[in-house]
Amino acid sequence: MSTGGGTRAIVAAFFANLGIAVAKFIGFIVTGSASMLAESIHSVADTGNQGLLLLGGKRSRKDPDELHQFGYGRERYFWAFVVALVLFSMGAMFAMYEGVSKIRHPHELDNVAVALSILGVSVLLEAYSFHTAWKEASHVRGTAKLSTYIRRAREPELPVVLLEDTGALIGLTFAFVAVVIASVTDNPMWDGVGTLSIGILLAIIAVILAVEMKSLLIGESATPENYRAIADAIVDSPDVDQLIHLRTQHLGPDELLVGAKVQFRTDLRIDELAAAIDAVEHRVRLVVPIARPFYVEPDIFRAATGDAIQDTENCGDNR
Repeated sequence: MSTGGGTRAIVAAFFANLGIAVAKFIGFIVTGSASMLAESIHSVADTGNQGLLLLGGKRSRKDPDELHQFGYGRERYFWAFVVALVLFSMGAMFAMYEGVSKIRHPHELDNVAVALSILGVSVLLEAYSFHTAWKEASHVRGTAKLSTYIRRAREPELPVVLLEDTGALIGLTFAFVAVVIASVTDNPMWDGVGTLSIGILLAIIAVILAVEMKSLLIGESATPENYRAIADAIVDSPDVDQLIHLRTQHLGPDELLVGAKVQFRTDLRIDELAAAIDAVEHRVRLVVPIARPFYVEPDIFRAATGDAIQDTENCGDNR
């Protein structure tokens, strides 16, 4: 992966969710709480999801071959998309089904104190996982808000972990409140209401993840910052008259495909033109090292065709 931060966050989330899942299942067996069961399944799904993210990172490092000549970088996007499907099918659908079932056929809760204790420990473990992911994301998100970072990030792992952990913390709150209300009112139907709320929450998060990963799978352009840096590096090259056309697409978080149509000085010989193209590529990779592969087409600007560079202020994130 691009940095060790994504891997550290995934590993922290994996072990946190594994421990939480075991504790919650014990809590469900002791109390019979539907909210505890829903949270248990949620944690099992999250644990499996971290494994899928690690698998995607490993498979993305495979060397290019004849069938996949640009490599396997998008494996990370694919497995992150699978995470969204697992979260929806295994987490959300089960919780909603269990919630409706317990609302229709409620049953008394046992050992409420045990359930609340386990939920409290789970909150601490999830908070640790979230803190780890947030700390690692801080190195790349800058001052951007969480929602902005998730929408604009080109690496899938940290946004997935952050969304899952956010959902888990909110879901634990739902479960805690539902168990308390069910105990205080002596009405176990509230346990089913909490379970249904957890299912709806997981469905919302799964849809957000699916939309974001779908966009990355289709192929997103460079971030606005990288796009402007590439354009400036080309335009500032001494042998370039103007940049006519620039297109970018992420082949993976760590690899950016760049295609540029450039008008060079007209007095250049063939060997000088070749050297100028090499110089442009070198200048671009100094400011955006992930700009590879890079294709430059020498051309002459034709105003009538409208073939001109995109507006760099609007490029990079049109979602």
